[in-house]
Amino acid sequence: MAAGPDAVVGCDRPDGRSGHSGTADSVAPQVDTHSVDVVVIGAGQAGLSAGYHLRRTGFLPGSGFVILDGDDGPGGAWQHRWPTLVFDRVHGFHDLPGLPFPPAEPQRPAAEQVSAYFAAYERAFDLPVRRPVRVRAVHSRSDGRLDVRTDQGRWTARALINATGTWTRPFWPHYPGRSSFRGRQLHTANYRGPAESTDLRVVVVGGGTSAVQLLGEISTVAAETTWVTRRPPRFRDEEFGPELGREAVARVDEAVRAGRPPGSVVGVTGLPVTPEVRRLRAGGVLDRLPMFDRITPDGVTWTDGRFVPADVILWCTGFRAAIDHLAPLGLRAPGGGITMDGTRVVADRRVHLVGYGPSASTIGANRAGRAAVNEIRAWLAPAAALH
Repeated sequence: MAAGPDAVVGCDRPDGRSGHSGTADSVAPQVDTHSVDVVVIGAGQAGLSAGYHLRRTGFLPGSGFVILDGDDGPGGAWQHRWPTLVFDRVHGFHDLPGLPFPPAEPQRPAAEQVSAYFAAYERAFDLPVRRPVRVRAVHSRSDGRLDVRTDQGRWTARALINATGTWTRPFWPHYPGRSSFRGRQLHTANYRGPAESTDLRVVVVGGGTSAVQLLGEISTVAAETTWVTRRPPRFRDEEFGPELGREAVARVDEAVRAGRPPGSVVGVTGLPVTPEVRRLRAGGVLDRLPMFDRITPDGVTWTDGRFVPADVILWCTGFRAAIDHLAPLGLRAPGGGITMDGTRVVADRRVHLVGYGPSASTIGANRAGRAAVNEIRAWLAPAAALH
C-alpha cells in the first residue's frame, strides 16, 4: 500500500497517465514455468467466484486452473480495510456462490469477518490459490498462449480471468503545492482509524461514501474537520432499490462497452441519507466547501483568498482499476479504457475482466465470475475436442 502521495507503484503519475511495472524489460527471467488452461489473477470476491465456477464446470485445480493472489493471506481488499469499519457499517455484502456467509457480528471489524469467510471458502472448495504471488506482466506468446510473469515464476495459459480490483491503485489527485505540505497526507487505502487524527485539523477530500464515513469518525476526535469536494454532493433520501441499481450498472456498462474508463457509481446513485448522515448534517460536519485551488505548507487555499489551516489531508478520492500488468497486451482503447463485451475484452478474447466496471460490486463480481467461466469454457471446448 502507498504510504504517501509521492509513492509511485500503484498510483497515477504526475502527468495524469497510468504508470505500470509490467513491461518485458522490468521482469527478470524466470526459471519455473507452469502450464494451465486458465489463470485467475486475484483472490477477492470476483476471483473466488471464478474459481468456484471453474471447478464446478470441470477445470481441474492445478492443471486446469490456478488462482494467483498477491496478498499474504485470504480476504482480498477486505483484509486491508480500516479496523473501525465494523460489519454493520458495510454497504452491502453478498454471499459467494455455494457457501452462505455465517451470521454476521455487527460490531466486529469487517476485515476480520470477511477474511475468515474467504479463507473458509478457499478450504471448502479446495481452490488452488497460490500466495503471495505478484503478477508483474502478461504477454502474448507466439503459440497463442498467454505468458503470465510473476515474482514466483511463469504461468502459461489459454485464457486469463483478471480479478485484481482497485485497492492496490489508490488515486491521488495532483494539486499545486502538494509536495510543499508539512503535515501528513494519507489516502483511504492507508487510513487506520480516527485516533491518528486526535486534536489535529483535518481536511477530507472526496464526495463518496468513504469520505462521509471517515468524516463521521474523525470529527469525534479532531480539533477541526473540513470537507471539500469537486462537485456538490447529492444525497439520496429514497432507498437504493433495484431500479436505481440497474441504472447505475447500465451507465457503467455503457462506458466500458465504448472503451471509456468506468465512472463512479456514486455519481449515479448519490449518497444514501442514513441516520448517521442526518446526525452529521445536523452537527455541521457535512457542511461542504468547493475544492481548494492550492495546497500550502500549512493548509489549503482558494483563489478568493479563503485559507483553511490543516495538519492532515485525507484523500478519499477513490481508486483506479489495478490492470497495469496487462499493459503489454495493448488492450486500451483510444478513449482510455478497455472496450468490453460483458466480461470479455474485445481486443483479446482470451482475457476477461471480472470485478471491473459494471461488475465492481460483491453481487456483480459473483455474476461476472460465472459469466466469464461459461464463455471461456464454451470457447475452449472446441479446441479441447481436437486433442
